Amino acid sequence: MKTLITSAAVSMALLAAGPAMAESTQNQGYQNPAATGTQKTDYTDAQLKKFVNVQEDISDIREQYIPQIEKTDDKNKAQQLQMEANDKMVNAIQEKGLDIPTYNAIATAYNSEPQVRNRVDALM
Repeated sequence: MKTLITSAAVSMALLAAGPAMAESTQNQGYQNPAATGTQKTDYTDAQLKKFVNVQEDISDIREQYIPQIEKTDDKNKAQQLQMEANDKMVNAIQEKGLDIPTYNAIATAYNSEPQVRNRVDALM
């Protein structure tokens, strides 16, 4: 479970840090539900299963890129690696049938809403 929380938090940080990803998504008007105080908690079991299924992919990408990013002293190279990781995470999430705002919202809800956390943990 701790891996899921860490994976979700790190992947959200990587996704949020990629300005190129923001330009390429169609959801330009998306607002973080946690920031607006309107956290959704009524996700379908199908959405939560997709979220759980993508965690292994996200974890693999994170394990591949974070050491490289931390190891480099070149800020441009670090940014390039971060954008590559972003792209791979976005593709992994979309290949599992989720959009980025839904994935991020579920990750946020997992960390802040006990009922969502319990439902996700039950699906693991």
